[in-house]
Amino acid sequence: MLTAVIVDDEPKAIQSLIWELSNFNNEIEVTKTFTNPDEALGYLRSHTPDCLFLDVQMPTMDGFQFLDKLKDINFSVIITTAYDEYAIKALKNDAIDYLLKPIDSDDLKDCILKIKKHSERSINSNQLERMLINFNSQFDKKKITIDTDGKLLFLDVDDLVYIASDGNYSTIYLNNNKKIVLTKKLKEVNAMLPEHYFFRIHNSYIINLNKIKAFVKNEGYVIMESDHKIPVARQRKSDFLEKF
Repeated sequence: MLTAVIVDDEPKAIQSLIWELSNFNNEIEVTKTFTNPDEALGYLRSHTPDCLFLDVQMPTMDGFQFLDKLKDINFSVIITTAYDEYAIKALKNDAIDYLLKPIDSDDLKDCILKIKKHSERSINSNQLERMLINFNSQFDKKKITIDTDGKLLFLDVDDLVYIASDGNYSTIYLNNNKKIVLTKKLKEVNAMLPEHYFFRIHNSYIINLNKIKAFVKNEGYVIMESDHKIPVARQRKSDFLEKF
């Protein structure tokens, strides 16, 4: 059973699409609908449906601006609109289909077939990704695997200095002053890292223990080799000191 989210500023358009999709209720289920694009963005940053039916013309932001605000799109996008001039732009934004309102039942049937094929390819891709990550972690404890921007990066542990949290995102700071932004919470990143090298020193920071230059006890922070100062949470101070 496919899961679908609908984003459209017109409630009547949402109800019409739900009614059309009910003809395929053994294949697809609408799990959430939104008339407010900002609320939809918040939901999609922590939930992954199989597909998104997205209106183009909305007052606060159009459908393409909406897609630009989503860093990772791990679901099929179907553009819905009453105007056919958006077709080419829809394809350029990696939409798998384009439905013209009022939506034709045969077009919707073809669209569901495309969603199924896209979902099957995604599952195979995810299986390969997990296999690569497991292989890497099993045979090389000095490398970690990071999934970002549609790529798997294999990073040397020694290249990582620290990781900082920014809500639902995390930023990895490297030796060469470069950084990598991930759409993962710090808790998720922490689970990927070998405990022997890394320590979550604060709710907002994980540090590479081999990259500490100094610990300023009176003020409660460490200085990394990059000269960044990272605070030590009071409740984690004793666990931190036991590492040495």
